[in-house]
This record gives sequence, C-alpha cells and structure tokens, in this order.
Amino acid sequence: MTRIALLTLAIVLLAPPVTAEPGATFSADAAFKAVNGCATHARAKGQSHAIAAVDSGGHLLAFLRMDGNAPGIGEFAIQKAEAVASWHFSTALMERAARETPGFANAPHVVTVPGGLPVFAVDGSFLGAVGVSGEGAEDDSACAEAAIKASGYSAVPAPVH
Repeated sequence: MTRIALLTLAIVLLAPPVTAEPGATFSADAAFKAVNGCATHARAKGQSHAIAAVDSGGHLLAFLRMDGNAPGIGEFAIQKAEAVASWHFSTALMERAARETPGFANAPHVVTVPGGLPVFAVDGSFLGAVGVSGEGAEDDSACAEAAIKASGYSAVPAPVH
C-alpha cells in the first residue's frame, strides 16, 4: 500500500463520524467520506471498484477508480449514481421495474444493474446517490452501502409517521 493510500486510510479511520442533521445536504466532505468508506470496504475484501458520489441533481461530488479497473468501469459507476439521482431509487429496483413496467428500460437515465443507491437524510429527504462498479452486482451494492454508512446517511428513506 502506498504512503498516500495509508495516509488516506488513517484520515478516514480517525475522522469523527458525520452527523446527519435534518435539512442536511450531501456535501463534498460527506461524498469524499462515502467514496473512502467504499474503498476501505473493498480493500478489506481484496476487491477493486470505481465509486462515484453525486448530489441530488446528479452532479459529481467525489470519484475514485481503484487500481485495476478500466476507464469504462468508472464511467459506469458515474452512470449508476446519475440514474439514481434522476429516479430517487436504487438501480436494483430499476432492474425490477424494467421487467415489470413495459418501456421503463428505455426511459432516460435508467440503469438496470445493481450498484447504485440513493442517499437520504435523517428526515427522509433525498440528498444524492452513490454508484459503484467493478465487481459482481452483490459486491457493488455492498460497497455502495458501506459508502453511504461511512457518509453518515442512509440508503433508505425515513419511515413516514
């Protein structure tokens, strides 16, 4: 592991957790923590992913293409994140919707491969998305979940009372 990778890992492990306050935004700092959370998860499993974090408008906030991934893997991670930002639900659910809803697969910004997850604040507001690619669908999704957890937010909206 390079010095930069070790330093980044130390910063991530020693940084205080992000507290997700109601009315929060998915900041560049939270997006960076998300990307590093996924990368830490991937390294622990001996995996390599490309990780993209976008805001609620689908604008790229943070990105990492880990060693060993072709550039197309990075582009696919970004597409997954942008798709979730457009629809506000996971790419795994888009896959199911494409099977169940005629024409949905042809709608704009639809990605039917798991690995893209929404980011929600404590109050249930949609903040952005994380897209992960480079390994199998289950591994991409698990890494995206680790990313969102590291950012201090949730991949599921708060229950409505």
